Amino acid sequence: MSTTKIKDKTFETSIPEAKIQKRVKEVAEQISKDMEGKNPLLLAVLNGSFIFAADLMRNITIPCEISFVKLASYQGTTSTGKVKEVIGLNESLAGRTVIIVEDIVETGTTMQQMIESLGTRNPESVHICTLLLKPEKLHIPLNIEYTAFRIPNDFILGYGLDYDQQGRQLRDIYTLKQ
Repeated sequence: MSTTKIKDKTFETSIPEAKIQKRVKEVAEQISKDMEGKNPLLLAVLNGSFIFAADLMRNITIPCEISFVKLASYQGTTSTGKVKEVIGLNESLAGRTVIIVEDIVETGTTMQQMIESLGTRNPESVHICTLLLKPEKLHIPLNIEYTAFRIPNDFILGYGLDYDQQGRQLRDIYTLKQ
């Protein structure tokens, strides 16, 4: 198992790139099957989901579109618990099938706020797709239809996820070594 040091912390590989790419392709295949005949709008949550969203979209085989929204709720390695919208959405969602593409769902607070916010724009439907889910930390009931990986309640980085804006470029996903 390889390790990497980011700032003052050491991380070890928990999900290698090949396994990530395999699961992203499988999730994309399921979305393509479920959304056949639709033109879903992938709504990627920046910054963490940008690599996942790009790889996911490249593997989806049906017509689809992408847009981005930026939300912030992290400071260092812990969530502040308060979601702040930084960059909003300009597209009309009326009558659209929307798939929120998130890097990680932990408590569900961010996702619940996004779904409530999107609901005011009259989409036909809203679906959730996440690279990572921490089921033991989830305290808001959500219908997460597409999950690449269920992980323990560890701090992770790589493949778009960061520690104080560092480590996003790593191809593997790493877990904080205690």
